[in-house]
Amino acid sequence: MASPTDEQFLDRYDLDPHSVHDRETIENAVRDILRSVGEDPDREGLLKTPDRVARMYGELLAGYTTDPEKLINGAIFEVEYSEMVLVRDIEFYSLCEHHMLPFIGHAHVAYMPEGKVLGLSKIPRVVDMFARRLQVQERMTTQIAEFLMEAVNASGVGVVVEGTHMCSMMRGVKKANARMVTSALLGSFRENEKTRAEFLSLVRGS
Repeated sequence: MASPTDEQFLDRYDLDPHSVHDRETIENAVRDILRSVGEDPDREGLLKTPDRVARMYGELLAGYTTDPEKLINGAIFEVEYSEMVLVRDIEFYSLCEHHMLPFIGHAHVAYMPEGKVLGLSKIPRVVDMFARRLQVQERMTTQIAEFLMEAVNASGVGVVVEGTHMCSMMRGVKKANARMVTSALLGSFRENEKTRAEFLSLVRGS
């Protein structure tokens, strides 16, 4: 598959072309890292590595420059519906802020609408917006919940995130099968035991 052009990249992640990270600085830093580990950044296999890494960070960290209003883009609709809305198994990819290694997994996001619902495709985009930053899973989970709560003025929001962290698989304790599970429960999901139980039951069913 062909790589997207810069214009397609900016449009895909709702980026302002004037706020994109400084690629030249990243490229120079990558060259320094390559030299410091004993590599030659000028050898054939590494010649384009600094450019590739700079472009990669532009994509993986696009959440810093995503415009929340443009992301929602008016996709909030008035609907007479007051039961739980749940989107399960949303894949995400993020970078741990402690080692800048990936952590990946799934998010399960639910809310109780109060006359307004959010377009289905927007919930995974909200997850992406917060995942595509240097993160810790606990904070990311809370950010998703708080954003959604405010965006649709919901009576409650529940978020469960399951993540596998490369920093604990590749280094340190080296536990390949360990998963972290975090949750954020707001409004009726925290206050109403029945709502909370229904949400957690549906998540476990995934």
